[in-house]
Amino acid sequence: MMKKSLLGALAFGLATSTSAFAQTEIQWWHAMTGANNDVVNRLAEEFNNSQKDYKVVVSYKGQYADTLNAGIAAFRAGNAPHILQVFEVGTATMMGAKGAVKPVAEMMKEAGEKFDPNAYLPAITGYYSTAKGEMLSFPFNSSSMVMWINKDELKKAGVNEIPKTWPDVFAAAKKLKAAGHDTCGFSNAWASWANVEQLSAWHNVPMATKANGLDGFDTEMKFNSPFHVRHLQNLVDLQKDKTYDYSGRDSKSEGRFTSGECAIFLTSSGFYGNVKANAKFDWANAPMPYYPDVAGAPQNSIIGGASLWVMGGKSANEYKGVAKFFAFLSDTDRQARLHQESGYLPITKAAYEKTKASGFYEKNPALQTALIELTNKEPTENSRGLRFGNMVQIRDVISEEIEAALAGQKSAKDALDAAVNRSNQILRQFERTIR
Repeated sequence: MMKKSLLGALAFGLATSTSAFAQTEIQWWHAMTGANNDVVNRLAEEFNNSQKDYKVVVSYKGQYADTLNAGIAAFRAGNAPHILQVFEVGTATMMGAKGAVKPVAEMMKEAGEKFDPNAYLPAITGYYSTAKGEMLSFPFNSSSMVMWINKDELKKAGVNEIPKTWPDVFAAAKKLKAAGHDTCGFSNAWASWANVEQLSAWHNVPMATKANGLDGFDTEMKFNSPFHVRHLQNLVDLQKDKTYDYSGRDSKSEGRFTSGECAIFLTSSGFYGNVKANAKFDWANAPMPYYPDVAGAPQNSIIGGASLWVMGGKSANEYKGVAKFFAFLSDTDRQARLHQESGYLPITKAAYEKTKASGFYEKNPALQTALIELTNKEPTENSRGLRFGNMVQIRDVISEEIEAALAGQKSAKDALDAAVNRSNQILRQFERTIR
């Protein structure tokens, strides 16, 4: 009997000990590739090594749209991750997903973790907050669109200054074409973000009513104005001999810059890590070009990138682990390092001030370009940001119509008229689903 009791006590003690030291797993689904994928893995590893109660497990789920769709499907199936990285234009979709998300401000308060929304850069937090200022998601990799430049190739083509305006870009691209860049004078990733969303904000032209959706989901698209038609027509004309060459709807084409094929390329400032690691030439970046005859241009850019959404239906202990991880990410030194290594914006004011005070930007001006764009002027209703329901589908519609114009299947005006009409139908459908 004594032996059995002793064995039972030992077994109980072992089970209790094992339970006490069992780690709670926190699943984090993301869309980061290349150098930025390495950053995500390192952050998880550092957090896991910093404490013993929780373990962040990262999973790459494809491009931004793929990751959003995977997260929604997983929630419907009852096995959503704890943390889902969602690009900025998925904000309205996540806001409309009743019960699918746990507001980050609410979670941090319940978990007893320090969380001050005023500590984050206003241009970023405003995008991810309600009209009352309540933060819904946690800013992670915020960026803006910049123009990447292959300085060696511009010099060979006789272009002595980095272009500032769209006419400058067109002229430089023609020289690059004549100098041997047969397949690409200039290009861009993210067709809709570059040629409609950022273009509109940078020129203080509305993309839609209701402050581009920020003031209500009953917004209507307006990006078929004469200004938008003119820009698309310019691209159509230049596409004919590949002075401009279309590079797709997302970021898969960015290698056209690092390979040297496209010497002028517009894409995210978050491309910095890949450029630094892979470009074998003298490079720089610069603010997006603008049309000098548009009054007030350039205005200010809007943010891109993504935030971290906390999915609903988890236990209090799991949310405590997520809250601890977000507090870990907010550390000033860590945020400054992330900004300096990845090219994404520092999400806290303290991290920005620390980087600035260190003299980092004098040696690395490419990392300040997006900040200069975002703060170029006080935001207006046309440049505060965007919030459209089902924006993933809307972006596909816009890209599809741009592609039709570039292929000569439609005029620039007909393509944008169709994109506006189709997008408005998607917006009305979204409105019906959230009522």
